Amino acid sequence: MAAPGENLKIDGSRLWDSLMEMAQIGPGIAGGNNRQTLTDDDAKGRALFQTWCEAAGMTMGVDEMGTMFARREGTDPDALPVYVGSHLDTQPTGGKYDGVLGVLGGLEIIRTLNDLGIRTKHPIVVTNWTNEEGTRFAPAMLASGVFAGMHTQDWAYDREDAEGLKFGDELARIGWKGDEPVGARKMHAFFELHIEQGPILEAEDTAIGVVTHGQGLWWLEVTLTGKDSHTGSTPMNMRVNAGLGMARITELVHTIAMENQPAAVGAIGQANVYPNSRNVIPGKAVFTIDFRSPDQSKLDGMKARLEAEAPKIAADLGLGIEIEPVGHFDPVTFDPGCVGAVRAAAERLGYSHMDLISGAGHDACWINRVAPTAMVMCPCVDGLSHNEAEEISPEWAAAGANVLFHAVVETAEIVG
Repeated sequence: MAAPGENLKIDGSRLWDSLMEMAQIGPGIAGGNNRQTLTDDDAKGRALFQTWCEAAGMTMGVDEMGTMFARREGTDPDALPVYVGSHLDTQPTGGKYDGVLGVLGGLEIIRTLNDLGIRTKHPIVVTNWTNEEGTRFAPAMLASGVFAGMHTQDWAYDREDAEGLKFGDELARIGWKGDEPVGARKMHAFFELHIEQGPILEAEDTAIGVVTHGQGLWWLEVTLTGKDSHTGSTPMNMRVNAGLGMARITELVHTIAMENQPAAVGAIGQANVYPNSRNVIPGKAVFTIDFRSPDQSKLDGMKARLEAEAPKIAADLGLGIEIEPVGHFDPVTFDPGCVGAVRAAAERLGYSHMDLISGAGHDACWINRVAPTAMVMCPCVDGLSHNEAEEISPEWAAAGANVLFHAVVETAEIVG
């Protein structure tokens, strides 16, 4: 089928107004959002999204992980749907665009098709995946992971938040536990629009990122056990300092990542010492290491080196050590056909574009295992994300949504 003409555009003002209206639900304290998964505010955001979808003539399905699927019918009842979407949940101090742009950009596709009276052969389904962020219930991308067969549903239901509340119980509590079996849906393709969450597009003054690959990831939780003792009265040579062990392993993580350049990163992002008192030498430290790379051998090599060398550091300091993998996915190569549709759309519309490797995990990374998948990215100011100061421009949002529109509609095939 012929591709949509470059004159076909979404309504950028309507998309922006929708983003701002959704941002009123679960406001943060500094201009962003705190709409964590399976909270009351998450439920309110879902309800607003459903209202908008039904007003656009779509029917809503919800699976047993709470993922929402809003469907616009195609002309061929036997054609597999083209899926598009992202997530509505946020970090505790999240921005207004991370994930939300991808969901509401998908909704804007449907609204624009309705405005123009355009039908497609394939149905189009706009998706809100549950618990992409993983900030309340680890790991991230939980529902899409169950959908793709990476986790069992029972295991996901048993995930607990910091207060000991279980995912399955909270999903039922907010009223968004559906009855549709997870993973039963078959997809013709999946597309996800997202802010870059990095500085490259803005620095290169480029409107569109064509995402060809996604980095793989290892999260390793390290527990060091020493001895609590008084900071003033314990001689330096008699200390068993878990905090010192954490500091030296932090340096090791940095060294490992730097020695695997280019295309490798590593850091400790979450860290706690106990008893966390100003005059007590920490007897315990628990922290999470985040290694990422699009190169499988580098990714696994960084993990192996940490697991080999960190115990030596602990032993030298008299510390006990446990290292537990708490999150993992392999590097992703997105579908060449879907990636080509994104690139062609950017070129057809006259937008500057470049290939990107996604530094963050996304639902698309799991869905790529079960369906042809691609991602579109737009810039964000200073590359800032997972922060209430996260910002994009209406023009960037519209450009990303226009490319998404063309890639999705071309794949769904205009009829007539």
